Amino acid sequence: MTISLEEAQALVTRAPYHKWLGLKVEAVGQGEITIRATWREEWVVNPDRRYTHGGILAALVDLAADWALGIELGRGIPTVDMRVDYHRAAMPGDLICKGKVVRQGGMVSVAEAAIYDLDGKLCASGRGTYLTAPPK
Repeated sequence: MTISLEEAQALVTRAPYHKWLGLKVEAVGQGEITIRATWREEWVVNPDRRYTHGGILAALVDLAADWALGIELGRGIPTVDMRVDYHRAAMPGDLICKGKVVRQGGMVSVAEAAIYDLDGKLCASGRGTYLTAPPK
C-alpha cells in the first residue's frame, strides 16, 4: 500500500496521545516510517539532569514500530509484546523515530524501531509483536 505523508500523518495523529507527543511523519516507505517527536518539558523525569523519561522512549519505540506496520494496513494495530533497550539518556530536544517491518504475517507481525536524538545518537531501540489479523 502506498500512502502519502498527509495520509500517514492523519492516521498517526488520530490518537490524542500521539497529538500530545507532537508527532510529525517525515517519511514513509514500504514497511518503513520516520516520525519526529516534538520535545516537551513534561517529558523530563529528573529536573536536575533533565533527561527524558524512559516511558516516553518506550512509547516512541512502540508507536514507530506499530506504524511501520500500520501504514501498510491503513490502521493502528494492537501491541501483543514489546521489548525496549535504553542506550543513552535522551536530553531535551526533538527525537527521530524510525520504524520498520521485520515480518508481516496474517495474524501477528514483528516490527522494530530506533529512537535518535538530533545529533543522530541512538537513545533507545526495540522490537514488538503486533496483532495484524483483519478486524472483525
